[in-house]
Amino acid sequence: MTKTMPEKKPKSKTKEPLKTAKKVTITPQPTPPEPSPTPPIQNVEEKTSASKIAEAAPIKAHEFDPHFKYEISKMHGGENLKQCFQCGTCTSDCPIARFSDTYRPRQIIRMAQLGLKDRVLSSDTLWLCAACFTCTDRCPQGVEVASVIRILRNAAVERGVIPPIFKELSSSILESGIAYRIPELRLKKREQIGLPPLPKSNPEAMEKLANATGFSKTLKKGEQT
Repeated sequence: MTKTMPEKKPKSKTKEPLKTAKKVTITPQPTPPEPSPTPPIQNVEEKTSASKIAEAAPIKAHEFDPHFKYEISKMHGGENLKQCFQCGTCTSDCPIARFSDTYRPRQIIRMAQLGLKDRVLSSDTLWLCAACFTCTDRCPQGVEVASVIRILRNAAVERGVIPPIFKELSSSILESGIAYRIPELRLKKREQIGLPPLPKSNPEAMEKLANATGFSKTLKKGEQT
């Protein structure tokens, strides 16, 4: 006999009620004010001056003065200018070049050799030399590098190219006879601790010397530039 299996009744599918989505209200957040751009910290070495732009510009043919190196060689201290062969000893031993990215004595000497007169005399790096004469003592060719820089500085002053700090010092010497003005508070402190008074200067004599040497006219020329 065959057994009849009971028929399975299909499960009734009950429809679940649809869940209604809750309304979410988003309140707009106030936009924070944009921060004001902070000015970048400017370093003295990072400031781009007109002289630095001129030094980086391409060299043109009319800038070369073939007689310039002979003019320097005729002056005391510049006799051996042409003997420099750019070994770099002056720059590698220079204490200023260790802390400066622009001051290179070798570059200054090379510019003088090539006759780039306008560029070297208008360069700000020309005035960074501390006159320690380390470059002169260690030059294998006997080039008096510090003396050549002194000659170039004098030539720049004759053109009226004088840095502002040197103008202030020169004006102070002519007016008071001393380079740095000493405030009254410091003079009083000297008296309080028993130090003798500073010697009096003679500005009249300094003025006569400046007029006799023509330095007064040179200083006025530098103030006009």
